[in-house]
Amino acid sequence: MTSTAEIRPTPRTSRLLWILLAATCLGAVLSVLAVQWCRINGWTDPGQHVHMCYSDFALLFTERGLAAGHFPFLGDAPQGQAMEYPVLIGVVAGVLSWLVPGTGEGPERVLAFYDLNHALVVLCWLGTVLATAYSAGRRRSDAILVALAPGIVLTLSVNWDMWAVFLGALALLLWGRGRPGWAGVLIGLGAAMKLYPLFFFGAVLVLCVRSGRLRSAVTTLSAAAATWLAVNLPFMVAAFDQWALFYRFSSEREVSFSSMWLAFGWLGLDGEGFSLLSNGLFLLCCMGVAYLAWAAPTRPRMAQLCFLIVASFILLGKVYSPQFVMWLIPLVVLARPQVRGFVVWQAAEVFHWAAVWLMSAKITSGGEFGAGHHLIEAAYGLGIVLHMATVIYLMVQVVREILHPERDVVRQGAPDDAYDPLAGVLAGHGDAFALPGLGRPADLRLRW
Repeated sequence: MTSTAEIRPTPRTSRLLWILLAATCLGAVLSVLAVQWCRINGWTDPGQHVHMCYSDFALLFTERGLAAGHFPFLGDAPQGQAMEYPVLIGVVAGVLSWLVPGTGEGPERVLAFYDLNHALVVLCWLGTVLATAYSAGRRRSDAILVALAPGIVLTLSVNWDMWAVFLGALALLLWGRGRPGWAGVLIGLGAAMKLYPLFFFGAVLVLCVRSGRLRSAVTTLSAAAATWLAVNLPFMVAAFDQWALFYRFSSEREVSFSSMWLAFGWLGLDGEGFSLLSNGLFLLCCMGVAYLAWAAPTRPRMAQLCFLIVASFILLGKVYSPQFVMWLIPLVVLARPQVRGFVVWQAAEVFHWAAVWLMSAKITSGGEFGAGHHLIEAAYGLGIVLHMATVIYLMVQVVREILHPERDVVRQGAPDDAYDPLAGVLAGHGDAFALPGLGRPADLRLRW
């Protein structure tokens, strides 16, 4: 249970927040330096891949009609220029394109659009760091890992994912502050930006069932659904085909970069077939997480379950874009704030990031880059293996700490075994529903 002392401002807290601000600013500077070649020379193939500074900001500004003044999802999109993203990404991209001075697709306008987007994702990063700090309870200093995470420094401006990460971090913070309705609003906004914050509701549901607080789960879901619908409905009415493109594309797209399904091409499935297989296995993983949450000897922490669900989705997805690592970073810091494991995982993700861009450089150069040897393919394959192995390792460790809460560093020294800084409305509530096994007897006193 979160105590008043944990949320009351103190001089020590103020100093820590300034340190986190400075660390995030340092990370932001590093993120700009990482893409400086493209800022100077432009985002062209294969240079942007060779120098590992590719960004969808620059690409989509010209290729989705933004430079010509087309606003995503409104009006008839030029041929091939409909946005294949959820609504809020289109809104952000469209509004920022209006702020770029001048006309046309010249390099100055492309750079201006890129810089506007980079500046805003830096602000989202800062918000994520602060939200993580306040969500961490007695371990606020762990947020320094989010502020300096190499996975964020290197992938921050690849796409708009940091917006969704920020909204998801705020949703967890509001849930932890006992605001299930407002948490639902943020989940709905996050799902309108990228679908993955919606997975947080799975953790909310199973913990509310175990605690006998179904009303809170219904409140969160209702607020999330209403918010998502309020954002999406105008665009569904105005241009349904453009709005639905993201969902069709997600279902039909072929297996792509860094997916484990690249090793299963012999199955002979198309994109929709692999979607069905991937989604089916993800559903099984979610059922496994639910069983773990209901059968564990002590109620798991919210961040632990959110991490397991999102990590399962990432491992089983048809594509693992380099920036997807940002989805997990705040969740890892909240679920298992162990510096050594975090550093090893980030090192593996940096290797994977570099291997992806080298492979992409070889493809976009027509085979000229890296021609004559297979080291790039070998590095790419090794990067996928390392990424998956380290994520699975973290998942195993989180499951181990759920089953043995005395090994959970977040709970060590806490006032009770059920301590969870993100418990929110569940704080102080015992079990109303639990399954037998995993070290506990059955308890089926489910209440509304």
